[in-house]
Amino acid sequence: MDKFDKLSGIAAPMPLVNIDTDMIIPKQFLKTIKRSGLGVNLFDEMRYDDDGKEIPDFVLNKPQYRDAEILVAGENFGCGSSREHAPWAIKDFGIRCVIAPSFADIFYNNCFKNGILPIALPQEQVDVLMKDAEKGSNARIEVDLEAQTITSSDGDVFTFDVDSFKKHCLMNGLDDIGLTMEKAAAIDTFEAQAGAVRPWV
Repeated sequence: MDKFDKLSGIAAPMPLVNIDTDMIIPKQFLKTIKRSGLGVNLFDEMRYDDDGKEIPDFVLNKPQYRDAEILVAGENFGCGSSREHAPWAIKDFGIRCVIAPSFADIFYNNCFKNGILPIALPQEQVDVLMKDAEKGSNARIEVDLEAQTITSSDGDVFTFDVDSFKKHCLMNGLDDIGLTMEKAAAIDTFEAQAGAVRPWV
């Protein structure tokens, strides 16, 4: 998993509330178990018309937001079913951070396990960043995970809370497998001792 330390990037404004996981990645794209290749279908039903052509007015289809690495959204982001394909699609598109007033719990936790930083801020602070994001590619928002700060293109600085364990994992690029591998030496020692005591196992 990619490490997350500091990010300075274009932010795409999506001022919608209750963006659920089916909106993020519709059910017909859940057949794969690969984490790559889903970015093209992120927000599929909002990005494309019935003929598969891009809808020009959708934010991520606009030239200034095609390389967005940050998404600023409304409350209750990631609600609905618990599909892990949702953060996979977001990450595969290139978005590393989602800022919103609130998140669905399962989606929030899945983000950390997939290298995405979800940040919950008070509505008034999200409103400031939403307006900043509406400036397009000329405005870049900076996210500093170590300092736990967000800096707008105008210099407004907001602090955010994050669980210390989740922060450690994200900053060190550790998913569940990575966390297990950190204990590889202890696991090897245990297996050797267990094998000596119970050779029949």
